[in-house]
Amino acid sequence: MTSPISSQSPTSNIADLQAAMNAKAKTETDSVQADTDKFMTMLVTQLKNQDPLSPMDNAQMTSQLAQLQTVTGVNKLNTTLESLKASYQSTESLQATQLIGNGVLVEGEDILLHKSQAILGVELATPADKVQVVVVDSKTGKDVASLELGEQDAGIVPIAWDGVPDATKVDADGKPIVLPDGAYTFRVIASRGGEVLKDAKTLSFDSVASVTTGGKDGVKLNLPGKGAVTLADIKQVM
Repeated sequence: MTSPISSQSPTSNIADLQAAMNAKAKTETDSVQADTDKFMTMLVTQLKNQDPLSPMDNAQMTSQLAQLQTVTGVNKLNTTLESLKASYQSTESLQATQLIGNGVLVEGEDILLHKSQAILGVELATPADKVQVVVVDSKTGKDVASLELGEQDAGIVPIAWDGVPDATKVDADGKPIVLPDGAYTFRVIASRGGEVLKDAKTLSFDSVASVTTGGKDGVKLNLPGKGAVTLADIKQVM
């Protein structure tokens, strides 16, 4: 048996990081101002020491002032870009940290059935009038269950599975037969108008154990079953 699962997205709050970001921006602004002051000091000194009979050419002065304006503009642009980059990285780090302990869906085909409970998912790029999930025993490679999801819209379809391969098959007590706990894999078969949709993807469930920041590849979320993934790899937060 299967049932839909509701999801909840994490909230974002960068207030705790604002002080550090402001300090960085102030340092960079002070550096730009120092360069400007140095340039102006050199220009004023040159004017004071010029030969009265051969003063600095107006065109030369205009050129130097234009250079100052260009350098200042570039420095300010660089400062703005660095501030935006720092803001983005800080926000991304905070978002990732808030996911610690949460379950997530990422691309994959693994299922872990534990205490007759498992979570998996399907991602559909386009609507489908028929979606079927086929569960495979990881040890034998044999199909052991077929989950009929019916018609589904495009998007993420989270699935809660109770380990029942076929609700019509029951044991001696009249209870549905349940597969043993363990590792399984699955594939999805989606179709529309009788044609198989090749863009349907399988999604595995895992939990965020920790977050790694400061690396050259950006923020990484560490999942016990999948290893390190990025925020972009997270299809849905459970």
